[in-house]
Amino acid sequence: MLRDRYGNALSTTSHAARDHYDQGQDLFLSSGFGAARAFTAAIEADPDFALGYVSLARARMGQDLMAEAKAAIAKAEALASTTDHREQGHINAFSLLLSGKPGAARAAVKAHVRDYPRDVMVAQLCCSVFGLIGFSGEVGREAALLAFTESLMPHYGEDWWMMTMHAFSLCEIGQLAAAQDLNEKSLLINPRNANAAHIQAHAQYEVGEITAGRQFLSDWLVGYDNRAGLHGHLSWHAALWALHDGDEAAMWAAVDQGVGPAGSKGPPLNVLTDTVAILHRAEMAGVRVAKERWLEISDYAVQFFPDTGQSFADYHAALGHAMAGDGERLAKIVETAQGFAGDLVRPVARAWTEMARENWSAALSNLTEVMASTERFGGSRAQRDLLELAYVNVLMKLGLADEARRTLQSRRPVLAVAPPVHGLNG
Repeated sequence: MLRDRYGNALSTTSHAARDHYDQGQDLFLSSGFGAARAFTAAIEADPDFALGYVSLARARMGQDLMAEAKAAIAKAEALASTTDHREQGHINAFSLLLSGKPGAARAAVKAHVRDYPRDVMVAQLCCSVFGLIGFSGEVGREAALLAFTESLMPHYGEDWWMMTMHAFSLCEIGQLAAAQDLNEKSLLINPRNANAAHIQAHAQYEVGEITAGRQFLSDWLVGYDNRAGLHGHLSWHAALWALHDGDEAAMWAAVDQGVGPAGSKGPPLNVLTDTVAILHRAEMAGVRVAKERWLEISDYAVQFFPDTGQSFADYHAALGHAMAGDGERLAKIVETAQGFAGDLVRPVARAWTEMARENWSAALSNLTEVMASTERFGGSRAQRDLLELAYVNVLMKLGLADEARRTLQSRRPVLAVAPPVHGLNG
């Protein structure tokens, strides 16, 4: 019986299929480029290899090729009767996800890993801030994510992927020293693990290591394929640090080459949210942003997220529409917001509306409704700093500088040292 790198039995007798599958897993788990190609090769070596199709579906999801992903999972479902209990549970978790049932998929993953904790491609569905726990819309999801990765850690030993996932969970609840120590061990084992580079960037952001962070990412990104899943988002981190460091030229270079629609080959969710975030954070810091950039990202949002439902995307799209001056698109989000945090999207979208009108009191009132529950949007703390800084910026517009400083110091002290909001350093 053949087994994958994590010791899971596989329903294939083809050594070539197994080897390509292992290669695809490693590329996917390290956010390298070529996972889909490797899983396709596994299927070509054994056309009846069910988990090859499942993993190809997962890789296609990451590329936002949903029709191809659904076709692949349908093939896996047709082969399910030829597989064992673990593989059937594996197929079921992905089938639920691709049929638009994230809550049921999350429950299925949690149940599955209790019996098969090293079934890594299933486990990863609930890991990171963009996983099924991260996008649950629930209060306490950061603690839930930590509990999930902590329960898996004893089953993985010195595994670079698991170390990285747990390090991110630790980082997001403020256990920064433990996160950095664990992530550094992961990087030593697999220096080209983009997820570990990503966590390193987050940990350095959270402790305010701007110079060291910029240098680390600048060095690490050399040779990283710009078609790989995290290239655009790591470029966002680079742009953000350049902004905080006062290097406007480097910020725009990172935006144009890796973050924005014209330069990024990353997932649409990252392209939309990262572009909107860096543009607005630049404006709040006093950098002029051309109207054309807002028009471009507003159009992009409509193209890739025409309907509401992905709340993290929706509140960023609303900001893009507000800054582009498109009231009709913005109103649609206010009126139709749904999804895991749709109730929070509506007041945030109204806040962006009032900010565009320079009606700062109304903007503050709407933002105040959500500031106690921003974790429900998903994303990292660094990403949700868009809301923290928007709130502080509105206070500044109202002439409440002292309150703005107190707010930042109490809620996000790492940003209070050199606040990236125009006028707050004075």
